[in-house]
Amino acid sequence: MRFTETELNGAWLIEALPISDERGSFARTFCVNEFKEHGLETTFVQHSVSHSVTKHTLRGMHFQKAPHTEVKVVSCIRGAIMDTIIDLRPDSPDYRRWTAYELSEANNRRLYIPKGFAHGFQTLSEDAVVSYLISEFYNPEASTGVRWDDPAFGIDWPATPTVLSVKDQAWPLLG
Repeated sequence: MRFTETELNGAWLIEALPISDERGSFARTFCVNEFKEHGLETTFVQHSVSHSVTKHTLRGMHFQKAPHTEVKVVSCIRGAIMDTIIDLRPDSPDYRRWTAYELSEANNRRLYIPKGFAHGFQTLSEDAVVSYLISEFYNPEASTGVRWDDPAFGIDWPATPTVLSVKDQAWPLLG
């Protein structure tokens, strides 16, 4: 695997390095030793999958409040997404900054999202399937978010959302 630190402190782009032959390919997507070498979380208590049917579906921007903050490792295992994170750690020099990466079944990328970040994505294809490794159990009382279109962040989404949940439309503006 190739680990590249992003411009937001603590967030990493992780690329699987497939080995190919006449049968197809094989790639490691997680290794405790390699994650430890980079000082990253290695315990994931949940693995979740989301399926978005329509191109330009937007999901986000989600996170869990303390003490239930979580690390996520996100990959797109079918189709393609623009995966987006916002640093919401008040003591961070990157506070309120965002970044985004295309994740797809073709590019074998994963985004390591540290605690204290909001996360969301917009699908770039029909039938996108997204896989999440999550370090904490889901806690409905701690689940929250910020608006995908909050001017405080100014996220440059690829397109106007075609599908957006009522819940995601109702998150508060950070202002």
